[in-house]
Formats: sequence, C-alpha cells, structure tokens
Amino acid sequence: MMKILTKISFVLLCFLLSASTLKSENRYNCLYKDLPFNMPVIQRPVFPDNQISVADYGGVPDGITLNTVAFAKAIDALSKKGGGTLLVPSGVWYTGPIVFKSNMNLHLEKGALILFSADFDLYPLVNTVFEGLDTRRCQSPVSGRDLENIAITGEGSINGSGEAWRPLKKGKVMESHWKRVIGSGGVLKDGNSWFPSKGSLKGFEISDMNVPRRDLTEAEWMEIKDFLRPVMVSFIECKNVLLEGVLFENSPSWNIHPLMCENVILDNVLVRNPGYAQNGDGLDLESCKNSIIVNSVFDVGDDAICIKSGKDEDGRRRNRPTENVLIDNCKVFQGHGGFVVGSEMSGSVRNISVSNCQFLGTDVGLRFKSCRGRGGVVENIYIRDVNMFDIATESFLFDLYYGGKSAVESLEDGDPAPVVSAIPAVDETTPAFKNIYVKNLVSRNARRAMFFNGLPEMKIENINVENVTVTANIGAEVMESRNINFKNVKIIPEQGAALVLKNVENVNISGFEFPASSKEAINISGNNKNIQLPETIDKTLVRETK
Repeated sequence: MMKILTKISFVLLCFLLSASTLKSENRYNCLYKDLPFNMPVIQRPVFPDNQISVADYGGVPDGITLNTVAFAKAIDALSKKGGGTLLVPSGVWYTGPIVFKSNMNLHLEKGALILFSADFDLYPLVNTVFEGLDTRRCQSPVSGRDLENIAITGEGSINGSGEAWRPLKKGKVMESHWKRVIGSGGVLKDGNSWFPSKGSLKGFEISDMNVPRRDLTEAEWMEIKDFLRPVMVSFIECKNVLLEGVLFENSPSWNIHPLMCENVILDNVLVRNPGYAQNGDGLDLESCKNSIIVNSVFDVGDDAICIKSGKDEDGRRRNRPTENVLIDNCKVFQGHGGFVVGSEMSGSVRNISVSNCQFLGTDVGLRFKSCRGRGGVVENIYIRDVNMFDIATESFLFDLYYGGKSAVESLEDGDPAPVVSAIPAVDETTPAFKNIYVKNLVSRNARRAMFFNGLPEMKIENINVENVTVTANIGAEVMESRNINFKNVKIIPEQGAALVLKNVENVNISGFEFPASSKEAINISGNNKNIQLPETIDKTLVRETK
C-alpha cells in the first residue's frame, strides 16, 4: 500500500510540476490569439542557478552608505560565474549608477529599496539618444548596452531621486511646495520656473526640446551638465529583457527607456512620477522589436505607455521601427497620454496591439502625435476593449501639429488652431498615420470625444472606429482625414454637434447615435468628398456649409 501511495504521490508531483512549467511557458500565449499580424512568441530570459547578494561584497543597506562599489563588485563576481541572480535584500541601498552585464537578474527582495544618489558628480556624460536624437546625457542610474538576458525582478522599489534633477513649474504645484523648493537653492527663470543650478538653466536656454542643437565644446558640455538629466533605466541594443514586479519611480527624466532592443517584457510593474514631473514619462519603447507590456500600472507626469522610433533625420537614418508590440491589462492614472505614439516616430511604428486597458484621469486617452519634418509611417495599430474615465482633453487624438506641449498645456495656454498658409510637397519628412483600428471603447466624462487633425498634404488614412461610446463636453471633430469608418458609434456631447467633419474624403458612418434632444447632430464644412451618412439620420439635424 505504501508503495502504491508513493507512486501516486510521485505521479501527482510530476503532473503539478509539468502544469506549473506549462503555465510559465504559456503565460503570454493568450495575447497571440487572433493576432492580426505575425509576431514570434517571446520567451522569458532564463538565468544560471548562481545567486549572490550585494551584501556579500560590502553592501550596507542603511540608507547612508554609498554602495556603488559594492554593486559593481557583486556584478563582476556574478559575471565571472557565467551570470545568475544578484539579490538585493531588504533595506535602503543608497548608490550611484548600476551598470548591467549579460545573464544578470537584479532581484529586489521584499522590502528592498534602491535609492540613487542625487550627487550629479556620480553620473558622467555619455553618448546616448534622448528625445529621438543622438546626443549626450548624464549616465543613467540603471544602464546596459549590447547585452543579452537581463532582468529586474522582485517585490522591491527603485527610486531615481528625480526631484534633485528636474526643473519645476510654479503653476504645477501648491504654494507650500513651491516655497520649499526655491528655498533649497537653485535659480529662477521669470519667477515661474525653478532650475537646480545655473548650468541647468543655461542648458535649457540653448536647447530645443531638451536637446542642445549646436556643436558644443567639451567645456560647454560640462557647463550645462546639470541640465542633461538621464533616463532612469536605459537599456540599449539589448536582447531578452525582463522587468517584473518592481516599482520604478521618481526618475530624473523618462523612467524606463528600452532603445533598439529585442524581446522586451514588462509584466506587473508599477511606474510612478509626480504629476508635476517634467518629462516624467513612464515607458518609452523606442526602435524595439518584439515587446510585451502587461498587467502594469502607470501614474506619471508625462506620457505613460509611449511608442517611439527616433526623431527627424537621426530617426530616419537609424531606420529602425518599433514593431510587434502587445499591450494588455494596463492601467494609467495621471499622464499626458495613456497609450501614445510619437511624436518621435521617424523610424516608423507598426504592428501594435492594445487590449483590456483603463485610462483613469489621464490628459488624453489614445494619443497619436507628430509634425512636419518627422517623416516615418505609423500603421497597423489595433486597439480594443479600452475603458476611460475623466479624460481632461480628448479620448482619441491625432495631432499632426505637435509643438512640444501637452494637450492640457495647449488648452490652458489658449494656443490657436494651426493656420495653413502654404501646403508643402510630400517628401521623406512627411509623417503618415494609417490603418488604425479601434473597437469596443467606452469613455465617460471627456472634454472632447475625439479630435483627428491630419495634414492637408498627408491626411490620416483608414481609421476604423467600431462599438464606441463617449460622453463628453463637446463631440468629435474629424479634419484632414480620408477613408474614415465609424460603425456603431455613440457620442453624447453636452453642447454642440456630436460630429464635425471638415476637409475629409470617403467617410462612411453607420449605426451612429447622438442625444435625441440634439438640434444639430453632424456639422459638415470645407472641401469634402464622398461622405456616407446613415439614412436614419434626420436631414434637418445635418448642417452643411462650404
């Protein structure tokens, strides 16, 4: 009898182990079901069994001792063993930059906090890419280049001490906060903007979109070094990257920036920055191939989940699109955009799936942005089952006149709509957005339901919106667009027309709903071709002007 029980136990154990292995191997397979584009199945990186602790190499988690050398020694020792897991036990690990090596899993145990020093001298200038341009920045707190099989996992936290680096706008914080910051030192610009130092302010004054655009001497670079805030996590040209379970917060500029990487997985991470954080993006996935972002929460001071591929000539020369990306079950709270493409998309973006996401109090829900001079093609974007609440501006936005401000900032500043004086010819610098599918979207309490604003020389094209309900202060506006299909779309504005069409071609609307009390359902103006409206719409509710 004992032998039989032992045999049964053994078989049961083998079954459970097999089921566990199968579950681990198949945890992302559901994302590939009915995927409308071809994408290889991504495998999680696997590491050797070696484990060492940073505490074994002189590390002290007292929040005071600088552990830069301890981390470097532990990483070297792990690398000499062929890689494995570097354990970070509970405690506050105060440190300078951490530089990864291949086959390394940085595992933060429960209660572990890696706190990066605010001593700028610990972060030398390095050659990198920022805002889509080849440039120089301070070394990132966490970095790795040309590596394979790297991970940050566990239940701990990583804090970049970003408040020491970031400039601050007075209008974004409470008066008590403002007084505390300006009382700490630094310099003011126009009484409304604070910078950590004179060098930081000078860097701002000679830069365009945070990047110096002229050749600088070494002395000039060093003079503005404080301005050159690093992204917190920078992985460049790496393959098989995993971030899982960890809190990433308070970054000097962008939070997580995989650049030209392949096989990237973010699973169950929390990414935070204060709402006032300048350039406090959550994730900027740039020129990457094959990525999965799932089960994660973003609460940041800029764009949350952002897809990029380089900017202007630098991006076109690199010519590496971001392609094959699966985003599922993510939540975004504050942020300039929930799911965002651009504005740096000069190397193109294609084959993106977004599903089962929530945007809760975000400035914009779905945000596509670019401008003349970028070039690049954004295409084959599939978005479904997205729910939004309290969107400050647009639930769904195409802005092809992006000038660097958030949608809320442009609204608050009263920026005028762009006026077209001369339409340029289409060339390699003309951005294109096409083949975008949005299905099963609900947005309650937005300012504007949708705003599509394409370029007259390159209209946004083949935008398909199906099974969508939006309640908003004002309705949807579609301009400079062609091949637009609305199917079963319900727009409930508090004022004005539910839908405004201007300078559009080949618009097909079926199953369109709007408030029964509306005096004007659809407003059509400008130069239009082939607009197909539902026969059920009362023609007296359609206003058409030339």
